[in-house]
Amino acid sequence: QVQLVESGGGLVQAGGSLRLSCAASGALPSINNMGWYRQAPGKQRELVAAITSGGSTNYADSVKGRFTISRDNAKNTGYLQMNSLKPEDVGVYYCFANIPAPNGLLYTYWGQGTQVTVSS
Repeated sequence: QVQLVESGGGLVQAGGSLRLSCAASGALPSINNMGWYRQAPGKQRELVAAITSGGSTNYADSVKGRFTISRDNAKNTGYLQMNSLKPEDVGVYYCFANIPAPNGLLYTYWGQGTQVTVSS
């Protein structure tokens, strides 16, 4: 049973920083893409950042230059460093991981979500 456990959310003032972690556990043959989506109140869930197993990254335009995604493959853990936080970054951040099953299909697993609140 694969589980993703998130940590690192919280309350920060505008301009501050937070670091999110997403640790995968269970039977893990490998992890393909990892990343985070966020959902702000009244808005659709949006992709914030993603990283491939090879380290290629992709960011939402709204966070480019402020957020950095990374991963430690040996620890099966992803990280999202969020700097220069803005009130519009508020939301619940959900990490995800694409993990291949023994049958060859790719499944997406989700973390429990962590709240990020930015005060102005």
